[in-house]
Amino acid sequence: STHLAITKRAQISNCTTMSQRQTIQVFENYQKARTQFVQTIAELASRPQNIDTLHNAGVLQLLRPLLLDAVPTIQQTAALALGRLAAHNDELAEAVVKGDILPQLIYSLAEQNRFYKKAAAFVLRAVAKHSPELAQAVVDCEALDALVVCLEEFDPGVKEAAAWALGYIARHNTELAQAVIDSGAVPLLILCVQEPEVCLKRISASALSDICKHTPELAQTVVDAGAIAHLANLIGSPDAKLKRQVFSALSQICKHSLELAEMVVEAEVFPAGLSSLQDRDEYVQKNTATLVREVAKHTPELAQLIVNAGGVAAMVNYVAETSGSVCLPGIMTLGYVAAHSEMLAMAVILSKGAVQLAISLSQETDDHIRAAVAWSLGQVGRHTPEHAKAVADTNALPVLLGLLLSGESSEDLKSKCKKALKSVLCKCVHLPALEPLLHDAPANILKHVIGQFSKVLPNDPKARRLFVTSGGLRKVQEISADPGSVLQDYIQAINSCYPEEIVMYYSPGYSERLLERVDQYKPVLS
Repeated sequence: STHLAITKRAQISNCTTMSQRQTIQVFENYQKARTQFVQTIAELASRPQNIDTLHNAGVLQLLRPLLLDAVPTIQQTAALALGRLAAHNDELAEAVVKGDILPQLIYSLAEQNRFYKKAAAFVLRAVAKHSPELAQAVVDCEALDALVVCLEEFDPGVKEAAAWALGYIARHNTELAQAVIDSGAVPLLILCVQEPEVCLKRISASALSDICKHTPELAQTVVDAGAIAHLANLIGSPDAKLKRQVFSALSQICKHSLELAEMVVEAEVFPAGLSSLQDRDEYVQKNTATLVREVAKHTPELAQLIVNAGGVAAMVNYVAETSGSVCLPGIMTLGYVAAHSEMLAMAVILSKGAVQLAISLSQETDDHIRAAVAWSLGQVGRHTPEHAKAVADTNALPVLLGLLLSGESSEDLKSKCKKALKSVLCKCVHLPALEPLLHDAPANILKHVIGQFSKVLPNDPKARRLFVTSGGLRKVQEISADPGSVLQDYIQAINSCYPEEIVMYYSPGYSERLLERVDQYKPVLS
């Protein structure tokens, strides 16, 4: 009987153990299924062609409860999948907001491990990037405080994810950038710029740039926190992506006011920074040129500092070696420098800037870039006859006129060409450069061309003779001007430089009148 009892107890024990195993197996299978599900969804969400199918299948509602799963890896992978979905378009990002997923993520940010924090910050960034409204929704869920806490984490990956999200929030408008500042993020972002990890430096510098760009007040707040010195220390970094963000941030600071530009200059970014105009990365080149432009535009003194540092010659080379939107800040820089004074405009000319601008005017195809070139040429040539001659000698004037008359040119391009032509023509006394314009210029430009001839011809006998032999005088007689107009006064001033019979000879219809006189003439026969 004792043996039977022992056997029975063993059988019961075996049954209990089996039952426990079967029960545990159910939970293990369920966990494996959840794990496989979120991993598969995360993988599918990384391919754009799958996004609509996943959305239509109700994937957001299925992922939401998994953010609170008992298994950390499932939580993290669910957050990763949500971030990839939200990043795809604003419709899905809005669905994440409406699904009350954000409060859940933000609550968990303070509780979970570093892997989850990175994934959650990725979701917040993916939602915020699309529009100011979605970024505001992230702020309204009190995400900023949680993200700022993440900036104080030991793990650099968590800091990077938080800085990235803060930058995407701040970039949209002044109010959102101010909210980021009010959360206390700026001092921590500046600390992140000083961390050894290059990726963290990049993202933090980018976030500071996004904050600075909106208003002088926001930029001043960043400057007051000591950002300039730490950013300036990084301009010699070998990492191209980091230099992109550093030059971008410095240019965003400079653009707002003279005081801020002077503070950047005092950090001794020049002449060292000018070497980046020759960087292999075109975005580094462009952002460097943008920084130079934002400094040079403020005052003649800052423009002179750029000239003294070799910046104009470097910028001419930069414009020569780049094209399209990349060369645009270089073109604008030459115009800003030349606009300040005769001496600075001459520095542009002596550095072959006018020649290069004329080349760009002929070679570039985008109207907004050609408009910038036209504006810069006008700034170079508007000061004195010497400046105007330098522009005219590049043969830019006929090109400007052609763009003005072209039906394919944008209104902005036509306007810039018209202003540039007037600026240069009003100073140009180099008649060989003006003569080609006599034949094609519209009345509003022709007035300025004729005006310059009327100033030069009375005092230059050689020019008067050349004006006749080149057909210029004939062309002037063909111009129809309203009585009493400025143009009529200029024509009369030119005609007064020649004998009446010469003027008559080149007047329209004069040969017909002579033939009529021949017909009417009756010879006296002896």
